[in-house]
Amino acid sequence: MSGAMNGTAVPHMAGDDRPTLITGGAGFVGANLAHRLLGQGRPVLILDNLSRPGVERNLAWLREQHGERLQVEVADIRHADAVNAAVARARFVFHFAAQVAVTTSLVEPRDDFAINALGTLNVLEAVRAQASPPPVVLTSTNKVYGGLEDVGLHLVGQRYTPESPDIAAHGISETRPLDFHSPYGCSKGTADQYVHDYARSYGLKTVVFRMSCIYGQRQFGTEDQGWVAHFLLRALDRQPITLFGDGKQVRDILFVDDLVDAFLLAESQIDTLAGQAFNIGGGPGNVISLLDLLDRIEVLSGRRPAIAFEDWRVGDQRYYVSDTRKFQQATGWRPKVDADQGTARLFRWLEELRGGTGATTLPAAAAHEARLASGGAA
Repeated sequence: MSGAMNGTAVPHMAGDDRPTLITGGAGFVGANLAHRLLGQGRPVLILDNLSRPGVERNLAWLREQHGERLQVEVADIRHADAVNAAVARARFVFHFAAQVAVTTSLVEPRDDFAINALGTLNVLEAVRAQASPPPVVLTSTNKVYGGLEDVGLHLVGQRYTPESPDIAAHGISETRPLDFHSPYGCSKGTADQYVHDYARSYGLKTVVFRMSCIYGQRQFGTEDQGWVAHFLLRALDRQPITLFGDGKQVRDILFVDDLVDAFLLAESQIDTLAGQAFNIGGGPGNVISLLDLLDRIEVLSGRRPAIAFEDWRVGDQRYYVSDTRKFQQATGWRPKVDADQGTARLFRWLEELRGGTGATTLPAAAAHEARLASGGAA
């Protein structure tokens, strides 16, 4: 186990003032990582096409907080020249830019592929072209494991629970065969495997995080992506919530501060972690169903949102919980913010945001654009 502790600053090589590149860095996850790095006095370069509604607020906040230490290139990862120029300046690359919704991938599979698969190849080729290639961390997804239809489930209260005692105790591990489902699963799975193979074929230092549901401050969730924030936003605005399926589907939710801790540990231990993929999420200790979150919202807000039910959506797993033991054993990382604490913190942040702006929801046109967001924020 490394001596590096969660959230501590990573020492720089003497004289190395090159920025850390975050593609999609104006998005929810990217903005939180950028804030942590900039707060440590480290320069950050964000490459983002600013297509996802809400990210301009994240960028303005980062600029207000950190000033000139933040560098920004408004560009799209589908444009290889822009990617090459940004990577050439970087000491380390966090690749978060992506098309992030299964629903959008079903409508626009060609764009989904161009952003997630070809965009990632652009990043890898730019890295490979450098005399001293910077390491790369990719945010992948649990969707690379498919629908998990073969995992036997039974109902316990209002949650699906695995019949297998081992899966129930620990979740889905990295030994699970890959099974790309939906165009989004295929495009992110392609990116996942390219990043993994460029370590094997070209000797690049890469790490893949197959993420479960991440939530926290700076997240402006929509119906298609970011469901925890979306539910809270709808509740704050006294709007009904649509549940696709029966609401008993289960996820392990991970607060974004804990994810950033994991990123920094991966960066500080890149030499020993390179070439590996890790499942990352809240784990069995932070399991929640959609109906559980509605119960939690009722406690936080004093009222239960109105709900409507629609059919299951393509690729929607009834159960997914991350087995995070591989990364824990490699680094000592563990989540520090539990689901109750995290949802309360996000609820309070959204309440404050609502008080400051007069609204938390996106206009209808912007919500549509969110479903078509491309090449920018993750």
